Amino acid sequence: MRIAQQAELDLVEVSPNTDPPVCRVMDFGKFLYERTKKEKEARKAQTKIEIKEIRLRPKTNDHHRQFKMRDARRWLQDGMKVKVTVRFRGREITYPELALEDLREIAEGLSDVSSIEQAPNLEGKVMSMMLTPSKFGSKKKATPSGATETPVTAEAEA
Repeated sequence: MRIAQQAELDLVEVSPNTDPPVCRVMDFGKFLYERTKKEKEARKAQTKIEIKEIRLRPKTNDHHRQFKMRDARRWLQDGMKVKVTVRFRGREITYPELALEDLREIAEGLSDVSSIEQAPNLEGKVMSMMLTPSKFGSKKKATPSGATETPVTAEAEA
C-alpha cells in the first residue's frame, strides 16, 4: 500500500483466491477506460448475419417469382441469408409437390450465388428452405447498358 501511495496510483487486487493474494499497482481509472474501449472494438468487429425472407404461394406466377429471385440474388450477394417460404391456403396443401418444384427452381436459379443450408421441409401449412451465400459467389460485371457481361469463347464466335 505504501508503494502505491508513493507512486500516487491504486493498489488493485488481481487474484484474491490465491495464497498469498496477488495485487498490482496501477491507475485503475485508466485500466477501466481501456477495458471498455477494447469491449467496444470487439462489439464493432462482430458481424451480424441478417436473414431476409421471400414469401410465395403455390399459384405465384413466373413473372412475380423472377422479381423475388432478383431481390434474393441481391441479398445473397450482400452476404445475407435468404429464407424462401411457400404458404398454403385452403386445399392447396394437398399438392405439396407444386411448392417443392417452385423451391427447386429458385434454388437452381440462385445456385451461382448461393447454396442450400436447409433443404425444403413442410411445417404445418408452410414449406420453407434456407439459402446461404456461397463462398465463391462472384458478382457478374455489368456493362454500361445495364446488361450482364458473359464471357465469349473462340468456339462461340465461329
